[in-house]
Amino acid sequence: MPSLGDLLRDWHQGAQAVARGDWDCALRLFSSFSEPPARVSFNVGCVHLLAGDPEAALRAFDQAVTKDTCLAVGFLQRGVANFQLERFQEALSDFQRTLAQLRDNTTIDYTQLGLRFKLQAWEVLFNVAAVQSQLGLWAKAACSLGDAISKGPEGARSDLDIALGQVQKQVPLQPRQVPRGEVFRPHRRHLEHLEPVDFLGKAKVKGGGFLLLGPKAQGQRRQQAAGACDTAPGRAGTPCSPRTPADTEMEVSSGQAGQHDHSTPVTHECTQGMTSGDSESLVTVTVQCALTLTLTAPRGADLSSLRALMSQALPRHAQHAQLSYRDPSKDGRWMPLSGDEALRRAWRDAAGPGGLQLQCRGVGGRPALYQVVAQHVYSAQRPEDLALQPGDTVDVLCEVDQAWLEGHCDGRVGIFPKSFAGPAARHA
Repeated sequence: MPSLGDLLRDWHQGAQAVARGDWDCALRLFSSFSEPPARVSFNVGCVHLLAGDPEAALRAFDQAVTKDTCLAVGFLQRGVANFQLERFQEALSDFQRTLAQLRDNTTIDYTQLGLRFKLQAWEVLFNVAAVQSQLGLWAKAACSLGDAISKGPEGARSDLDIALGQVQKQVPLQPRQVPRGEVFRPHRRHLEHLEPVDFLGKAKVKGGGFLLLGPKAQGQRRQQAAGACDTAPGRAGTPCSPRTPADTEMEVSSGQAGQHDHSTPVTHECTQGMTSGDSESLVTVTVQCALTLTLTAPRGADLSSLRALMSQALPRHAQHAQLSYRDPSKDGRWMPLSGDEALRRAWRDAAGPGGLQLQCRGVGGRPALYQVVAQHVYSAQRPEDLALQPGDTVDVLCEVDQAWLEGHCDGRVGIFPKSFAGPAARHA
């Protein structure tokens, strides 16, 4: 039985075969799934349409929309297959179901789900008119094109005017479909984990100390297990760490210098521009990630200084992730650090024994646009959905369309209905 990694690899290679026009290879790779998900069945149907076999395409699209009854683009393509088989009533029904799945929206953008295609309401109405023209319902076809003109963008107006002229001359239309060669692809973050990664590196004794050499692709990062960490001339000591996963969530906390985390820390002191008399103002910043890093920084350091300090150990997170702090005046909720003024408030709030509590949130280097709080229970219906419970704080990564958001919550990434969540500030 093939592993999940093997199936993802076949899916990826099958999509590449479609791109280069090798239909037989694509079908062979997609058929490696004993129970293919809806998007793979959709891909099989698209390949059969490209290969000129609408009957086989119809069977594949049947499987796709049976497994995912909300896959609007699946109904669109099944309607195209029925149209090519001259099953016009079935095609009309499929296009009408596609419109129903749009739920009065003008567009569904499938890019976030791996298909480089935006389903437009006006194109579906165009297909309805195409079927009606084949059935001889010319008046209804003209009415459908009128609706398409009202919903379509300015750039589509000329094509729709030409189609309306054809209908008035009683010339049948041909339906529109997903562009040639476009199929669902596995998410990039899944493909990143297909290749083996040596997280530990190779042990090497050097200069009386035991050093851990990480992967060369990430630079020669070294973690010290005994002795002092090497430093480059003219710069502060660099924290040494093995490669950390790109989508790991980090928690950053600060206490008094000398109070270390229970984990074995890697220590880095940020002492540029400081004199010996300033050492009492240093605090220890503990970064909890795949390992624990202890970073020493001046109390009251600004945001750019903290990011520069973090970027030497965790460059992707430090450059792109959203820093937040636990605000005691907001019942301990995480509030985004939008600038130095917010960080100064965080330092003032950290005057007590609890210290400064920071959190570095981000997925694969993708910044969070803003945060929302779940207001209702949302149960995941499909693998790409993000299940929510009331009170969950979600980092919004992308606005998929007017009704759906893509977010990150507790290490999970997925899409969820916008109406199920509210702004974090209002909730607080």
